[in-house]
Amino acid sequence: MAEIIRMPRMSDTMEEGNIVAWLKKVGDKVEAGDVLAEVETDKATMELETYQEGTLLYIGVEQGTIPVNGLLAIIGKEGEDYQALLREADGKGNGSAPKAESPAAEAASSGSSAASTPSPAPTAPVVDDGQRVKASPLARAMAEEAGVDLRQIPGSGGDGGRVVKRDVEAYLQGKPAAAATAAAAPVVTMPEGGFTDVPVTQMRKTIARRLGESKFSAPHFYLTIEIDMDQAMIDRQRINEMAPTKISFNDLVIKAATRALRLHPQINSSWLGDRIRTNHDINIGVAVAVDEGLLVPVIRHADMKSLSQINSEVAAFAEKAKARKLQPEEMQGNTFTISNLGMFGIEEFTAIINPPDACILAVGGIIQKPVVKDGQMVIGNRMKVTLSCDHRVVDGAMGAKFLQTFSQILSAPIRMLI
Repeated sequence: MAEIIRMPRMSDTMEEGNIVAWLKKVGDKVEAGDVLAEVETDKATMELETYQEGTLLYIGVEQGTIPVNGLLAIIGKEGEDYQALLREADGKGNGSAPKAESPAAEAASSGSSAASTPSPAPTAPVVDDGQRVKASPLARAMAEEAGVDLRQIPGSGGDGGRVVKRDVEAYLQGKPAAAATAAAAPVVTMPEGGFTDVPVTQMRKTIARRLGESKFSAPHFYLTIEIDMDQAMIDRQRINEMAPTKISFNDLVIKAATRALRLHPQINSSWLGDRIRTNHDINIGVAVAVDEGLLVPVIRHADMKSLSQINSEVAAFAEKAKARKLQPEEMQGNTFTISNLGMFGIEEFTAIINPPDACILAVGGIIQKPVVKDGQMVIGNRMKVTLSCDHRVVDGAMGAKFLQTFSQILSAPIRMLI
């Protein structure tokens, strides 16, 4: 019997998905494990797999947004009548209203074989009004990673030739047809003046919504401390003489934060409206910047991991984030978040709390500056960090004590190895 496929919740905060491209068309045979479509969620562009077998009889939304649990597609036997399913789904208010069917859909429902309909021939890539090649986020990321100009890749997706994943794969495999079409692709010149409107991605929508809610619902206050990093620079050099991988200052910051959180568990808490939850596990969210916004993969049980383990996990997460391959479960469960902009030369900044955390630590760069030590003016290495606190959970003295402990640990990090 035909079965309705609904939009799954692909992350804990997802409310709707954006259909970027269908990799199967009405009439195609599908098997369990086949990728039906590329879906942009609030955190990443992901491939939507099917667990059903049969023929793709109906597509609810060709492109655009669809709410979680919305009617995505129908899979069943070739030629099976699925109109009753559509009416039932619409009557329950759980799906999309039936739409006008394409000729391929009509052929599938009447028993004709739409599976033999040929795939659209690759065409020169479509360019929008802003002179930007139309491509799915996943295809764009794959091309960027491979160092390929999207304008050289013929597209076969919707909108008359949007570049999708299969087009990039075909181009990278050096198929003659793709190469021949790519050679004929026009050179796009940028217009002078004017402006370009870029549609807001699901990720950016969620960042705007969640951080807006955090900023205006949680009463933020900020505590800044300047840490003497002279000994930390010496200790890091010593540690790297023994460590299997090169330890970064960010690794030291993460490890020092876990030690301080263990001593000040109130900072490792969450506001739940009618109660405050003090988390026993220490799971550190590490903010990673990507082109579309900000991702926060989570290092679970970070207090139980060595500096080398933390280094390896952060590096792996950064690579996954760059390739848009982070999974939803890798971005859930944070109890405390760290945002480090020191590598960009930022000396000091404040960060918005990342729900459900009660605090976030903003880390600046290490700056050489004149300081007074033992009554003498010397050049010292200093780093400023700012703790953003939810005043519903954390009081000023509580946050100050945490920063004091954090500073003491980080100013002599080799003690973390004891």
